[in-house]
Amino acid sequence: MHYDIVIIGGGPGGYVAAIYAGKKKAKVALIEKDKLGGTCLNRGCIPTKALIHSANLLNEIKNAKRFGITAEDIKADWQAIQQNKETIVKTLRTGVENLLKANGVTTYKGTAKLLDKNTVKITYNTGEENITAEKIILATGSSPVIVPIPGHNLSGVITSDEALALEELPASVLVIGGGVIGIELGYIYSTLGAEVTIVEMLPQILPRQDEEIAQELKKILQKQGIKIYTQAKVQALQKSGTDLTTTFETSQGIKSVTSQKVLMAVGRRSNIEAFKDLGINIQKTGVTVDDHMKTSIENIYAIGDVTGKTMLAHVASHQGIIAARNALGDNKKMDYKVIPGCIYTEPEVASVGLTEQEAMELYKGNIKIGKFSFVASGKALTIGARQGFVKIISDARWNEILGVHIIGPNATELIAEAALAIKLECTAEELVETIHAHPTLSETVMEAAMDLLRMPIHKI
Repeated sequence: MHYDIVIIGGGPGGYVAAIYAGKKKAKVALIEKDKLGGTCLNRGCIPTKALIHSANLLNEIKNAKRFGITAEDIKADWQAIQQNKETIVKTLRTGVENLLKANGVTTYKGTAKLLDKNTVKITYNTGEENITAEKIILATGSSPVIVPIPGHNLSGVITSDEALALEELPASVLVIGGGVIGIELGYIYSTLGAEVTIVEMLPQILPRQDEEIAQELKKILQKQGIKIYTQAKVQALQKSGTDLTTTFETSQGIKSVTSQKVLMAVGRRSNIEAFKDLGINIQKTGVTVDDHMKTSIENIYAIGDVTGKTMLAHVASHQGIIAARNALGDNKKMDYKVIPGCIYTEPEVASVGLTEQEAMELYKGNIKIGKFSFVASGKALTIGARQGFVKIISDARWNEILGVHIIGPNATELIAEAALAIKLECTAEELVETIHAHPTLSETVMEAAMDLLRMPIHKI
């Protein structure tokens, strides 16, 4: 079979590229060796958010007394929580399958390998076949990194892939890595009743986040009962009966923590097996691509985690559309300036644009900052969400919005306004002059902009 475009990988980059090209009436094939939806749908974004919602709901019910609601005998049913998660995942996966069919995409379930720039070998359990294409899009994703510390291969050491599908809720978990994956999974386990310790090698959790936001979340998580060690380097894992003992070095000396499970959450590595022998330029972080998502081979594109640029599902989807458009003859560039990032703890964290540290460096200190706390928000108080704040960063000359960072209720939804503001090069004045509904959480964005202009209304 010969196609206009063959896409290797059915995650949020690959299937979106396939649907887009299908809508443009191209002859498209999509090859997926596992389940459609990729890591995001099956072992990442969606499963974690389903578990987080259950955890948040449990927390909310436990604290309902302050709202005049009394509930007794509250407990979490881990099996039912897992079943709900699986139902959601299967529903969405079926939706992806139907969308691909509706748009004329031929789907192959097998393992792909590039034989040359136009030929793909697909291996099945029962045999193999070759298909060809004018253009190829690589969307092979990434896999969890396993740090080869002593004891890393002991039973009870898991990655995020296994962490979301445990048959029983562990009594205790030590998380190696304080990035987004480690923080979210640690929050889930802690809220559902496990004793959680997070060990991060760098000076702060969430290393890519604004420092002030990261420090605030650390304090809140610690108050919730999660033990967090930063600037801590894991030395070894050892069996301790049926549990595991993790030894790590801190500024206060050597410490040891015993836990039922140890979760490796130190990052992800690009999957390059399908094409590593073809001569495509590959760097340490992933496949090298230009702004058009082209690799070093003219007719081959790469998108998503395999490029190693920004490992987020929404970035992969956008790259997928850019690659599909260009494979069909467009000349569209990828713009990485406005990429919102979200962390689904309680409170939530969301950010877009430059951090305060990045802005200070880029603008040589000529920046302005405005902040507004949720404790002064009428809507936040009505829902019992007093923690957190909105932080807006602008340049000092034009007050153009450079970065917005939110820790608080519905931060992951509020960040959309901030992303649009940066995309449209809005100023703080334009945010202030936009009437925001009252009472809403979105008012906090307007109030933070007013603070930046040194004219706060609901702030002393």
